[in-house]
Amino acid sequence: MTVAAHQADLIGNTDLLRIDSLSQLTGCEIFIKCEYQNPGGSIKDRAALQMVQDAMQSGQLKRGMTIVEGTAGNTGIGLALVAKSFGLQMLAVMPNDQAKEKERVLELYGAKLMTVDPCPFSNPNHFYHKACKLAAQHKDHWWANQFENTSNMRAHYLHTGPEIWQQMQHKVDILVASAGTGGTIAGTSVYLKEQHAGLQVWLVDPDGSGLYQYLKSGEFANQGSSMTEGIGIMRLVENFRQAKVDRAINLPDRDLLTLSRFVRNKDGIVLGSSSALNVAGALAAAVISGPGKRIVTFACDLGERSASKLYNPQYLQQRGLLDYDKDIQHLLARYRSDAFAASIVGK
Repeated sequence: MTVAAHQADLIGNTDLLRIDSLSQLTGCEIFIKCEYQNPGGSIKDRAALQMVQDAMQSGQLKRGMTIVEGTAGNTGIGLALVAKSFGLQMLAVMPNDQAKEKERVLELYGAKLMTVDPCPFSNPNHFYHKACKLAAQHKDHWWANQFENTSNMRAHYLHTGPEIWQQMQHKVDILVASAGTGGTIAGTSVYLKEQHAGLQVWLVDPDGSGLYQYLKSGEFANQGSSMTEGIGIMRLVENFRQAKVDRAINLPDRDLLTLSRFVRNKDGIVLGSSSALNVAGALAAAVISGPGKRIVTFACDLGERSASKLYNPQYLQQRGLLDYDKDIQHLLARYRSDAFAASIVGK
């Protein structure tokens, strides 16, 4: 048990949870790192803390200044929480199509919030460029730049990876992760492969992201879209560039619906959309790799942050997703199929 002076002191040292239902189904042991235990409710607290600490140590960021970041929500929440611990202010620039739960939490933490229309990255009004421009216009503003700032992946190399290695008692066969900035998969993959060169790292990519195709062909291309927020990239950023990826798979939103309902009903675990993507990826890795493997992935944030999308029948109906398969056995059969095996990058 910890007695802390600031909220930021509580970031990290999250528990691992074995998902009993999926472990029994596959003969593998499937674990999630419970990142929703961080005080800001997500894994992004880790990157937020490391980026702020490194910037303050280097002198780029000083007490009284304002952090500016373009965010899908969770990094902004983490930065808002950390800002309060270090005497800083927070301005988040966020697309207006993200879950309203995240907007409310940002404001509850005292952050200033600017929402912008979603648009392609090439558009100067994209939330990333807007945050950069705002920071450049004010001497007392600092742009966190989570995509290119490698303090992001450093947080996971210094802390998340070592925690997993210790908690798993040095016995990890497969790490599964999606990528938003690439910081989590980069930092943890680099650290864990230094400890165990034979460990396999699987990237799980949603529709609408280009990372799967990039690893397959060297070109960024995508198809469709996904309800996941803050997941997927259509360009090579510095954090993801560091990642040590052995295999990559692409999964559709319907898999997340099947999987999230199954573990909720069987294990009482309410996953957010990015967490459901990770766990579906871990299930696929277990099926493909065969029994006896020890697999770790991430429960990235609080499940209720996806309530207005992943668990909202009206939203799912709008996206034409209410006909998702309710039978987990059908999902297992597809992951066992030759067609799915043939789609895996890096076999």
